[in-house]
Parts: sequence; structure tokens; C-alpha cells
Amino acid sequence: MNCGHMEKRLVTYLDGKLTVAERRQFEAHLALCTTCRERAEGFRSVWDVLDELPALAPSAAFDNLVRARVQQEPRRAGLWSWIVPSPRLAFAATALLIASVWLSSFQPARLPMTHPLTGVAIQNNEAEFGMIEDLPVLEDYDVLTSFDALSELPVQSTAQPQSLKQM
Repeated sequence: MNCGHMEKRLVTYLDGKLTVAERRQFEAHLALCTTCRERAEGFRSVWDVLDELPALAPSAAFDNLVRARVQQEPRRAGLWSWIVPSPRLAFAATALLIASVWLSSFQPARLPMTHPLTGVAIQNNEAEFGMIEDLPVLEDYDVLTSFDALSELPVQSTAQPQSLKQM
């Protein structure tokens, strides 16, 4: 056995809770290792001193004093106490809500321009929007200009019916 393993079992050995085989193995290690033997003797001497001290018995009112002291301690927050917001948190959330509603009330057209080049960009955007506004008309124009059926229509004669000339 190594010394690290022995240190872990030293208190169990001194309490007498080791099995017979473990106890023999432990004592064999103590016979060979002076460091572990000195450590075990130090623990034994401390325990002997502690055994000489008189046993303290609690007073008759000990139980009542402990209960009174426990009741004097402030209560800890319960499991669901996190749901109730603190006043600072409620104020911060309300201020954030008001600021976001106020900022969302501004329309982009009403915001002041901060950069001189943005005016040119706005004019270009308005021209593009005008083109998009006329998109249905432009689509019809495109269809009509590439409509070959109109070029194949028969030409009417120049003679007009008599009924139209009299009018």
C-alpha cells in the first residue's frame, strides 16, 4: 500500500472499523513507514486528549433557544419569488417600453437628414418609386410593342361607306 492510500484510511483504522485483513495490512505498512507511523501516533494523542475532556450536555432550554433564533432570521425568498419584479426592474422595463413607442412614432420621411449625399439618394429612390408605380402601364406597353399580330392585320380600303359620308 502507498502512503496516500494509507492517509485516507487512517481515521478508519483509529476508529477500529477496518476488517481484520485490512488492519493487518495497515499495521504492516506502519511498521515499515516512519512518516505514516508518526502521523498515526499524532492522531492517537489528539484523540486521547479529546477523550479526557468532559462531555458537554446542552441545556434544557437549548431546543427553545435554537427555535427562537431560527424564527428571528429573515425569511429567504421562496421558489416563485422571482416572478415578482423589483421596483427598479419594473421602472426600467416601463422606461424602455415608452422609449421604444416614442421612437417608433417617427416616420423615416420626417427624420432630419444628417448627410448631404442622402438627399441625392432620396431623389433617386423617389424616381425609382415612380417607375414602380407605373409598372402595370409599362408591362402593357412592352406587350403591345412586341405583339406581332397587330402587324399582320389586313389593310382596309380607303372607300368609306356612303352612310358615313352623308352625315
